Amino acid sequence: MKRHAIIGRFGQDDREPLPTSQDELVSDLNLLTSGKELDHGISQAIADLTSLALFPTEIGLDLLVLAAHVQAADTRISRATESQDTWTRELRLVVPVSNVARWAAAAPVLKRALDFLTGDRWTIEFRARPGGFAALVPERRGQPIGPRFNGVSLFSGGLDSLIGAIDVLEAGGSPLLVSHAAEGAISKSQEECYEGLNGHYRQRVFERLRVWMSFKTGFVSGVGSEDTTRARSFLFFSIGVFAGTCLTGSFTLRVPENGLVALNVPLDSLRLGALSTRTTHPFYMARWNELLVALGIPGHLENPYWDKTKGEMVAGCSNGSLLRQLVPYSLSCSSPSKGRWQKQKPGHCGYCVPCLIRRAALVASDTTRYRISDLRTQVLDSQCAEGQQVRSFQLAIRRVQDHPTQAKLLIHKSGPLSDEVNHLEEWAGVYLRGLEEVGRLLSDVPVRPS
Repeated sequence: MKRHAIIGRFGQDDREPLPTSQDELVSDLNLLTSGKELDHGISQAIADLTSLALFPTEIGLDLLVLAAHVQAADTRISRATESQDTWTRELRLVVPVSNVARWAAAAPVLKRALDFLTGDRWTIEFRARPGGFAALVPERRGQPIGPRFNGVSLFSGGLDSLIGAIDVLEAGGSPLLVSHAAEGAISKSQEECYEGLNGHYRQRVFERLRVWMSFKTGFVSGVGSEDTTRARSFLFFSIGVFAGTCLTGSFTLRVPENGLVALNVPLDSLRLGALSTRTTHPFYMARWNELLVALGIPGHLENPYWDKTKGEMVAGCSNGSLLRQLVPYSLSCSSPSKGRWQKQKPGHCGYCVPCLIRRAALVASDTTRYRISDLRTQVLDSQCAEGQQVRSFQLAIRRVQDHPTQAKLLIHKSGPLSDEVNHLEEWAGVYLRGLEEVGRLLSDVPVRPS
């Protein structure tokens, strides 16, 4: 096991000596391009916002810089080689920020959120930006002009975020949609869904911010990359809050996610804790709202669909005909490029957990093309990828069918619900209904080990 430290630097001239430990592998994260602009998509994000007459705060920018450190650590430090248990890494970040005192006060809740989200042990430290970089956001001149947005919504290209955008627009909202521009298939889905919304709501005021942030392989010398990406929602939320600080007064960042996926109760005993994603878990969302208070950011994260299954979201969408039109462009698959080794085009596999939940939600109206188009035409091997999640779902569904009252206990498996004591019945209810929804899809799907 190796401990890792990532230290943010503003170019080659930023050589301030910082304390390190002998057992740490230290990597510098250069935050500037050769042209002395902020790197990793940050300068472009600022430029895209200012083109809309939107100006983030320096604290908002700090958050995006912090997210770059988290993303670099999460995706470029292998769990297999850098941890004792092939999972838990020890990661220290030293982040240059505009207000050290404010960030230091927020560090405990930040650590609590990241430890929970990824299952790693994080230490987050802050230092002042070096001279000449105290103010990095262009100053607003005169009175605010341009389009006025009344909220921010995450827009991933997935079905839930598409429904979220439609519902906001149908309700008369003027959202700023924010996305992380990831691999080709996901970016294409975001583009096509946005163009579909743009074509339908021509008279409405809404825009989109896309931030591309990635780090080259080999960023940490001699260490392989990591593909579990458990910290991805930290980047997504950071982009959303960064954009939200542009708005006048308080803002809400909408995080559209169905309740079954938000809870993400492990389907079997082998996927406990952070081995199951916690990207929108209510405990993690609550820590984000604490973080914004600590930072003095007048924003609030909200999942408007926490008590809905994905099928209930589809059925309740404010414009069902538009949703049906755009469904084929949305992307839910956990790994849309997994078929590339068989020279298959990126798309939905049809058998991962998100694909199964999607299929169950859309049922007869599903026009999505899946690599396994019909789950019943063959016996799926429970020891291979095509059958593993189907079998896990079937076992989880049978468990709650035999003992429905266990749902009230099982919802705590993925993380604490101490912030949700007044909604435990609703969480148990959406968990049960979500499994029943998937159960109708998989009731007679044949699965057995090879």
